[in-house]
Formats: sequence, C-alpha cells, structure tokens
Amino acid sequence: MISLVDLVAQYHSIKEEMDAAVLSTLETGHFILGSHVAKFEENVAAYLGAKHAVGLASGTDALIIALRALEIGAGDEVIIPAYTFFATAGAVMSVGAKPVVVDIDPQSYQIDASRIEAALTPQTRAIMPVHLYGHPSEMKAISEIARKHNLKVIEDNAQAFGAEYFGAKTGALGDVGCLSFFPTKNLGGYGDGGMAVTNDAALAERMRMLRAHGWKKKYYSEMLGYNSRLDALQAAVLQVKLPHVDEWNDKRRALAKRYNEALAPLGLITPIEREGAKHVYHLYVVRVEKRDALQAFLKEKGIASDVYYPIPPHLADPCRKFGYKVGDFPRAEKAAKETLALPLYPELTEAMQDAVIAAAREFVEK
Repeated sequence: MISLVDLVAQYHSIKEEMDAAVLSTLETGHFILGSHVAKFEENVAAYLGAKHAVGLASGTDALIIALRALEIGAGDEVIIPAYTFFATAGAVMSVGAKPVVVDIDPQSYQIDASRIEAALTPQTRAIMPVHLYGHPSEMKAISEIARKHNLKVIEDNAQAFGAEYFGAKTGALGDVGCLSFFPTKNLGGYGDGGMAVTNDAALAERMRMLRAHGWKKKYYSEMLGYNSRLDALQAAVLQVKLPHVDEWNDKRRALAKRYNEALAPLGLITPIEREGAKHVYHLYVVRVEKRDALQAFLKEKGIASDVYYPIPPHLADPCRKFGYKVGDFPRAEKAAKETLALPLYPELTEAMQDAVIAAAREFVEK
C-alpha cells in the first residue's frame, strides 16, 4: 500500500533527536506554555520574518482568535475563497460574522483577487486569503485592495508553511497569519497545534490574552477568552522539525516536478506556480473529469488518494442560512468534482512514485 502521507517514515528519519526532545520535556514537568513554547514562538517568528508569534491549540483557533483580536464579530463580513477547508468559513461564523464568498482562480485554486472588490460592502472588515495546497495567494493585489478600503488581512497559512511570495514567507504578509501544526502539515506536530503571527505588538498581546481566558495576570480575566494554548510537548516536537522544513519542502517540490513531467502528457491537469510564488505542495493535487473513477482505480492498485475538498464551504449545511446555492461559484464547484490529491511527502521514494505514475497511465490508457 502506498499511503498519501507516511508520518512514521518521517519520525524514523529524526528519531534520535525527537526522542531526546520529548524525554527532556517530560523531565521538566512543565507541559502548558513555558520555555519550550516561548522558544518555538521566537524561532517561528524569525523563520517567517515576523515580530511576534502566539502558540495556540489549533489552526482553527488561530483563525478565531485572530478575528476576535481584530474585534471582528456580529454584523461584520469577511471575504473568503469559495474553495477551502470549512474551518475558514467556520471561524468567521464562530465570531458571529458573515463569510462572503469569492470564486477562485481555476488553475492555482487561490481566491481570484480580481473579483474581491465586487464582493465588498460597508460591512466588510477583512479579507482572509487561503494559501491552499501550499501555493501562495495573490498577496500584492489583496494587500492593495485592503489598503484602499481600510480592511484587515488574515492569512490562512495552514497549508503553506515555508511557501514564499516574491521572496517573502507567507504567513507574515498580512495583519495576522494563522498556522496549523496538524500532524500531516509540512510542519506538523504529534497532535493538534496552531499559531498566530503578527508584526503588531498590541495585537499579539491581545491574542495572548485571548488564548488564556482573557488574562494578563493569572486568574484576572479582562475579556472573554479561550483555553487555547500550545502544549510544551508539541512545541518540543515542532522545534525538532523546524530546521528540517526547508529540506523537506525542497523534496516535495522535486517530487511534484517529477509528477508534473510524467502526468501532464497523460492529460491530467497538474499544479502550476504563479509568478512570484514558491509552492510547497502540502498536497499534490491533479484534476481529471473522471476523478472518482481514477480514485477507485488507484485504490484497487493499493494507492491512497483523497479529495480536498468534496464540498465547497458555501454549500455546507452551516452556510445555508446565507442563501448560497449550487451554481453561485462555478469554478470552486467544478474543482470540488475534479480534484484529487496523490501521494506526496518527503520520504516518498521514486520507486513508489513510479508506481503511482504507472497506475495513472494505465487508467488513462485503458
């Protein structure tokens, strides 16, 4: 069986330093926040080129806490892409705001920046681009729109740790960048985890309060907050992995290039890189009209694949109250029917990749 991702293989590649980091954390007796988290926050901020980083319990919490810190809530609207994981829309709804959906660029799957201004209203407070699959959104155009209309930019960088946009790391290009450390991410923990990064000291302080019950001083709540703190164990795990991320991302890019060269001639629509974008291939996603048939064929061959995502957020049940319907965002809806993620992770061997390619060729030629 060829897995979509193999986390055990990654663990064995760094087993000695990982085991030492986990054991040293256990011996401290400190498991919530503390020095491990503080050091990891400092290192992530430095890696991304941001001034502040706030460790949180998940990427979804990072989105919610970023919205809360920016005082976005009931009566407000936030622009989101029509094709993304539901948490993007769900976070906006969790603070009482409305997700206003904009269709995507059908080739990069990013929000189509040329369509954003038509979706703005007097209630719009922020734009939330998602660097989907590891490809950067059009941040220059998005930032210009935000400045023009006095809007905040919240980057959903859950899938793009290490990606670059004209030489700058994604996640540090907006007012707040939100990271996920879910185990399968390019930088993934051994459990849930997330982070919010910003260059605004006051905003960072507000997010630190929100992650711990609204405290500045322990037990003295100054606002309604959450219990959303990055565990010390996760910080220790992630700190071991952080120095390897660039090498792992380079391996992802090399494997993606190899896939592209083999699969494009077969008629599969392969991923692209827009000008200025450095894709880090959290997922390697192809498009094919007979997507479900291809997925079933690969399964017969012992090859895993998955659909990210079968339902665009505007068609999910929680969004029905906004009146969205089938046909509103045709590019996203078409992508939901045709996209398929193939196995890709740094430890994937060329022999394994050749087996995936051979199976795809057999499917196309049968």
